[in-house]
Amino acid sequence: MKTRFILIETSHAGNVGAAARAMKTMGFEDLVLVRPRWANVLRKEETIQRASGALDVLNQARIVESLDEAVDGLSHLCATAMTPRDFGPPTRAPRQHFEMLIQGELKAQAGQGPEADLTDEAVVSASGETGVGLLFGCERFGMANDDVYRCNVALSIPSNPQFGSLNLGAAIQLIAYEWRQALGGFPVAEHTPHPSRADMQQVAGMLGHWEQALAHLGFLDPAAPKKLMPRLNQMFNRAQLTQEEIHILRGVAKSMLQSTPPKH
Repeated sequence: MKTRFILIETSHAGNVGAAARAMKTMGFEDLVLVRPRWANVLRKEETIQRASGALDVLNQARIVESLDEAVDGLSHLCATAMTPRDFGPPTRAPRQHFEMLIQGELKAQAGQGPEADLTDEAVVSASGETGVGLLFGCERFGMANDDVYRCNVALSIPSNPQFGSLNLGAAIQLIAYEWRQALGGFPVAEHTPHPSRADMQQVAGMLGHWEQALAHLGFLDPAAPKKLMPRLNQMFNRAQLTQEEIHILRGVAKSMLQSTPPKH
């Protein structure tokens, strides 16, 4: 899915680097800057440091003079605007809008309300292709009204009503994550191997070892064991012990057997 992140009049170099990093972690790479404060912002040390390895995104990023250039080839534009306006595109939470976009629900709404001018190309289905632009305004003033008006939707990140301010890098990361999830997301990689479960023979061997140790300590009376060992058996079965845990429990039993039994 063609996706472009557009930063308008960014004033802090570090935010450009943070944007590149946020994009790369979610698998996006098309970054366009519109009239940034620094003409050499893509090469500034602060930008490179904040990118934290996402140099490929910076290297292919473009700087343009107008929003018209930045949105060339795109058919669906999403503004990120928190400030209420008298009129303009509908305001939605990112997750809600992206789900609608993917499911093609916007197409069903064509001809209704402020989205009447949406074309078929502006609507994404699971098998369709379109160009989606995600626009972010400058840090101090957000997006200009004229830039918001040309968008299909104004995305508003649900946040604390008493403190809804997000820095630019955080906002880009959230939007990038929600859009990636709508597109299908990435699988969660297992970073630890699945433990090997102990089989019944290993559990029985460990219980026999514990029976000896408990008798050695005087906790278990071999002449009148009652239901101690069956209860321990049930407890360890519920625990679904791994092979490593069996080794630990056998080590405990060994230490008990090597200890001096209490005097009676």
